[in-house]
Amino acid sequence: MNDTTEYGETWVYESIVGALPGVNIGERGAIVLQIAVFEVGVLFFAWVYDLWTAAVAGTAAIVVAAVGSVVMLRMGEQTRAAAVPVPYRRLLFGSSIEVVLGVLAFVALVTHLFVFDPQQTETPLLTVLFGAEPPVIVVYLTLLVLWDLCYRIGTSWWAAVVNLWGAVRYRFDEPTARSVKRVNYLNVGFGVAQVLLVPFVLDQPVLLVAVGGHVVAVTVVSVAAALLTRT
Repeated sequence: MNDTTEYGETWVYESIVGALPGVNIGERGAIVLQIAVFEVGVLFFAWVYDLWTAAVAGTAAIVVAAVGSVVMLRMGEQTRAAAVPVPYRRLLFGSSIEVVLGVLAFVALVTHLFVFDPQQTETPLLTVLFGAEPPVIVVYLTLLVLWDLCYRIGTSWWAAVVNLWGAVRYRFDEPTARSVKRVNYLNVGFGVAQVLLVPFVLDQPVLLVAVGGHVVAVTVVSVAAALLTRT
């Protein structure tokens, strides 16, 4: 993130990375560190507890979250570089609604995994992945990865909604319109990347509908926002 970028004009993820004192690893370094820490943890615990099936699912989630990080950074950069109106930028970044949406998605997911799914089936998804007595540290790491993923999904939701609102509300000059359209198509790309999660929830109707519905909704809204962007 550029040092001249004001906080309040960034995603919360960017603000955290940019505000750490004495740490200047850059965007690429932050993403590489994110992937490395999570993936090393997943592979290590898979080796210790013989949870290789869970490791494959965890790796898919880490890859999707990493794609989300790249897309978030690119969307942020391109939106700030474009001459979009101040209310547009304030609503997108300053409200931090993406965090609220991420929390809602994460709480819903945890409720499903620990309450709803065990009530509906004799062998819940957590048991399939981690056995009848899941190791505490493995569950901790799993929830951390899932939060990372849910936060990025929340950001994708919010970006799609704000971009559609902006497309209806404002008109732009040609360079700004091109930038706004690119941001929308980046969001579609992140939505498509989440298809990687589908094979792991095929036996989970609720999660399958949630993932599939999210991908379709973000794609439809973002494409609509791109098509409605006017000059």
